[in-house]
Amino acid sequence: MLNQRTAFAAVLWSSCLAMLAVGTNSTAIMAALPNMRSELSLSSAGVEWAVNAYLVVSAAFIVLGGHAADRFGARPAAIAGLALFAAASCIIAVAVPSTLAAVDTLAASERKAAAIGAWTGFLMLGFSIGPLLGGALTHLTGWRVIFWLNVLLMATAIAGLAFAGPTTARAREAETRRADWIGFVLLATVMVSLVFALHALPHAGAAPLAVVGPFALALAAFVLLLAVESRAKSPLLDLSFFARRSFVMGVAIGALSMFSIMTLLLYFNLYAQSPEGLDLTALEAGASLLPLSAALLALALSAPALAARIGLRNAMRAGMVLIAIASAILGMAIAEGGMILLAIGFFAMGAGLAVPYALAPRLALSALSRAQSGQGSGIVNACTFLGGSFGVAGGATASALGGFFAVLTMVALAGIIGAALSHWISETT
Repeated sequence: MLNQRTAFAAVLWSSCLAMLAVGTNSTAIMAALPNMRSELSLSSAGVEWAVNAYLVVSAAFIVLGGHAADRFGARPAAIAGLALFAAASCIIAVAVPSTLAAVDTLAASERKAAAIGAWTGFLMLGFSIGPLLGGALTHLTGWRVIFWLNVLLMATAIAGLAFAGPTTARAREAETRRADWIGFVLLATVMVSLVFALHALPHAGAAPLAVVGPFALALAAFVLLLAVESRAKSPLLDLSFFARRSFVMGVAIGALSMFSIMTLLLYFNLYAQSPEGLDLTALEAGASLLPLSAALLALALSAPALAARIGLRNAMRAGMVLIAIASAILGMAIAEGGMILLAIGFFAMGAGLAVPYALAPRLALSALSRAQSGQGSGIVNACTFLGGSFGVAGGATASALGGFFAVLTMVALAGIIGAALSHWISETT
């Protein structure tokens, strides 16, 4: 059996490698979407659902994955999820949140901030290199290669997690808990219904029932979910988590960060590669996002040190304010056609996005015990993915009403809301 230090190192770096693949996959496909739209004859709604089908299904199953991490152990659940992610990549040519739970569970108290920082840093590395990698692969070989690359990364991550040793006693004891399938179905119904309603908003005038119906279903399912989860012996969603301010703030700001980044990347690539926009190739669009990529990586890795220096609340607030400022700079760059101003705007946007996204999981998990890390990680990651899904769906309405400028306005509003929420973060976290 490996000693604790070696086992932790194996779990940490395998989890980081897994998040690198998840991050790369999430953003690389953005640069490929215009080509996929052409090859697969997708409509505008089809392009949006190509992204949202991944995001909303991931959001639902991530909560189930967090529950599985507490029930079966973080590493076995992570191995199963990564194997499914790799298999799905083969089929297309969802890693569960158990990687975060595994890191949080095994890290010593004094190393937890650095470990979670590494986890988010590699996710941001994936986000940062994804646009250029996706653009290059699409331009040179075709978009399908993006999915094949996941297989090697996931196989390596699975090997590292399996190498770390046997499942903990706590996880073996938790195997007797019953799965909350009713809660899962209700939660998935809420998420999918909301996304359908948001997608239908641009056509609300012609088809109001397409908006009202899904919203009504989501509301009914949500009320039932609260009733079921408040009585369940082993709930999928522990509602007591939401009575803890640090957890709620971490979840909300993480969701707003993903809302911003997914919205920006999708609609910028569609705008940049269209004849009515910048008329760039996939490779050129990916290259134009390099300043964003550089800032994402640099600030994600230095975010824990920044928070230690100026305080978690101030770091979060500064990041969210910078998102709003960067949106304005990008709007001016698009209006004036200035590539230098565009690069400045993307660098500022990357810096703004990286800090809250990197710190949000740490903030949320600081409110929970280690025994709750799996379920907590599931909720954090699910809400983050759901935030991205809402951004993609809401961006469709904004784009239909006012083009890419309206999308940037929506991102700026997300930054302003996040800055206001940061006021409630406790500095004692």
